[in-house]
Amino acid sequence: MPKITYIDNEGNSKTIDVENGLSVMEGAIQNNIPGIDADCGGSMACATCHVYVEEKWLNKLPKAEDAEVDMIDMAFEPKKNSRLSCQLIVSDELNGLTVTTPSKQS
Repeated sequence: MPKITYIDNEGNSKTIDVENGLSVMEGAIQNNIPGIDADCGGSMACATCHVYVEEKWLNKLPKAEDAEVDMIDMAFEPKKNSRLSCQLIVSDELNGLTVTTPSKQS
């Protein structure tokens, strides 16, 4: 199983195994990772699963679709490496992915 590292805004880190096919958000919810609220359950209707993707991973991820970009615009402190974790589907290629949660969710 791919390992995904979640870092909170205070620098606390937790690395977990996430099953292929799940989203980074689902992995966080199933493992009680703080800072990913996922109010809409992954339907891309909010931005409460907003994360910052470690820079070296940006080119390895599928490009964000327009709807995701629109939701990120409503997130708290969006950056160029912002993504919605509900849109990041875990696969073996994402083994080692690191995401950081913002200081709060929208």
